[in-house]
Amino acid sequence: MADTGRVDGETSGQATEHDEQAVTFADLGLREELLAALTRLGYEEPTPIQREAVPPMAAGRDLLGQAATGTGKTAAYALPVLQRLPDERPGGDPLALVLVPTRELAIQVSEALHRYGRDLGARVVPVYGGQPIPRQLRALEAGVDVVVATPGRALDLLQRGSLHLGGVATVVLDEADEMLDMGFAEDLEALLDEVPEERQTVLFSATMPRRLDAMARRHLRDPLRIQVAREVPTEGEAPRVRQTAFVVSRAAKPAALGRVLDVESPTAAIVFCRTRDEVDDLTETLNGRGYRAEALHGGMSQEQRDRVMGRLRGGTAELLVATDVAARGLDVEQLTHVVNYDVPAAAETYVHRIGRVGRAGREGVAITLVEPRAHRMLKTIERVTGAPIKVERVPTVADLRARRLELTRAALRESLLGDDLERFRAVVETLTDEFDVMEVALAAVKLAHEATTGPDDDEEIPEVTLRPERPQRDGDRGQGRALRSRSGGSGDSVRLFIGAGRSAGVRPGDLVGAIAGETGLRGRDVGAIEIAERFSLVEVPAAAAEEVIAALKASSVKGKKVTVRRDKGRD
Repeated sequence: MADTGRVDGETSGQATEHDEQAVTFADLGLREELLAALTRLGYEEPTPIQREAVPPMAAGRDLLGQAATGTGKTAAYALPVLQRLPDERPGGDPLALVLVPTRELAIQVSEALHRYGRDLGARVVPVYGGQPIPRQLRALEAGVDVVVATPGRALDLLQRGSLHLGGVATVVLDEADEMLDMGFAEDLEALLDEVPEERQTVLFSATMPRRLDAMARRHLRDPLRIQVAREVPTEGEAPRVRQTAFVVSRAAKPAALGRVLDVESPTAAIVFCRTRDEVDDLTETLNGRGYRAEALHGGMSQEQRDRVMGRLRGGTAELLVATDVAARGLDVEQLTHVVNYDVPAAAETYVHRIGRVGRAGREGVAITLVEPRAHRMLKTIERVTGAPIKVERVPTVADLRARRLELTRAALRESLLGDDLERFRAVVETLTDEFDVMEVALAAVKLAHEATTGPDDDEEIPEVTLRPERPQRDGDRGQGRALRSRSGGSGDSVRLFIGAGRSAGVRPGDLVGAIAGETGLRGRDVGAIEIAERFSLVEVPAAAAEEVIAALKASSVKGKKVTVRRDKGRD
């Protein structure tokens, strides 16, 4: 496609966290079916990137959005993609193509499109490595409106003749910088060359390296640039807040939150969630763990809100699980902790939340549960607040038991300092006739401990780490031997033989992209790469070797089937 548009100097949209007048999803001009789905899902108001991106995208304009994970960008492009679907869709070929770097994100985006587009009857098919191709072929043959794909699998299906892109009206590149970093540049170019020239192209990225900027110039026409504003908090005395983040997978979040709260033992805390449904589900989970939790969101009447706040201020509730909209303006004097169940969509939101604790010279605690992919937004928050956020591991079972014993010791000490123990003297004296006084004391402590802490939690929460920042890289990194050496993480690695090398045009990025796109590994998990004339050698974690071999055998490298096996030449 000709370079018909400009990336720098075009109309610019600057998203801010709070407008003078609150904007609703209805104000964005969305069709009734989408508004009904959003209401059902508990979304109360659009995030900054959604406010800025939805109207121009729905109108068909090309868009270049710079926003980090956690800002709500999936809905920012998913809603207008669904908005643009025609009412009558008799054909079976896709009308929209969403390209993402990993299968995890493909699943997440596909699920979001399903939820938003259910009332429209939207047919959404995710295609990615690690899933049998026949299943994906059957789904495509049955008819599809939106395909969500990793570039490698999309290109493979295209070359098989199973994916037809001639009817695509909208292409979305989500986390485009990640896709380039993983070696998908050629795959993206090939796919963009196959879709109609008169299409809408949308690109979302957290950063804008030169290679990505050049791609945008080639494929976007007069794009609108949108960037989530990073506002500096208002001047004034900073709250005395201890800021901590715990890295945890989404599936383990409820258990991790319970573990952290068990260790922290807040007097009163607010847990911020994104949607009403998440508030209700998490409140139920916390109450099931023995906490006194109350929900607060926009679906509640003022009378219900007043009762909840009365219970929190009166001490009959200790946790308030709330959305940002519902919690605006709340000031709870005894509040000691603020918990971000997800990294907030904007740094300013984080500043407002943690400002609820640490007031009047009191110390407060701000806790954030961070999924590995949300590291960029966490760094943004650190820059805006000017204070580091300490990343810690989720407390272990041993940590929890030690903390519970410390609480029991503190409670016993407080009781010993009191003056109401005399009426129990006869019990102790009777028992010491039969048992040693230390044994009596141990038994009493055991009963007191079990009565206040409940049964032991003996299930460890899986430990995960933040994905590190990758350096900006532009251009080809060469095609010689020993081109690449990186840490493959902990554990042993094995070397794989791949039957394609320099003569087939193979580059390190092609191999990294194929592995990361077709398996559960990330680019940084791949170790040293050597490319010879007719073959390549790649180091991967030993535990994932068979998965990589099976995935690469089922897909292609540079558009061709290749031999993949363990390298027999390694000692």
